[in-house]
Amino acid sequence: MKVVVDWVGQQDKSLNFVGKNSKRQRVMFGGEGDYASPMETLLMSVGACASIDVVMILEKARQNIKGCQCQLESERADEPPRRFTAINLHFVVTGEDLSVKHVQKAVDLSVEKYCSVMHSLDKQMPITATFDIVPA
Repeated sequence: MKVVVDWVGQQDKSLNFVGKNSKRQRVMFGGEGDYASPMETLLMSVGACASIDVVMILEKARQNIKGCQCQLESERADEPPRRFTAINLHFVVTGEDLSVKHVQKAVDLSVEKYCSVMHSLDKQMPITATFDIVPA
C-alpha cells in the first residue's frame, strides 16, 4: 500500500493537506479550518473499518441488516504526543428481526479479531464497544 500526502496550504499558510491513494482518491486533512484533523480521520477510520466488519459478518449470518452507524468517542492524552488513551464504539444497527446474539458476535469479532485499523493502535489502550438494535 502506498499513499502520498501533499501540503496544499502554501498560499494561505494553512496546515491543510490532501492525501491521495494509488486510485487517485483524495482525503482532505486540516490542522485548522474546514477539514477534519488527522486524529479525527483516524477515529473515523476505526469506525469505518469496524462497521465494514459488522455489516459483512451480519450479512454472512443472513441477518436482514438495513443500516449500520458507528458513533465513536475518544479520550486523548493532555501532553504531546496527544495520542488516544481510550476509544468507545457504539453501533446502531438497523434491520428486520435482527438477532441480539448475531449482532453481539459481529461486534465482538470486529473488535477482538478483524478490524485492522483498531489493531494497529496501542494494544494497551482500552477499547469498548456497545450496540443498539433498531427495527427497520
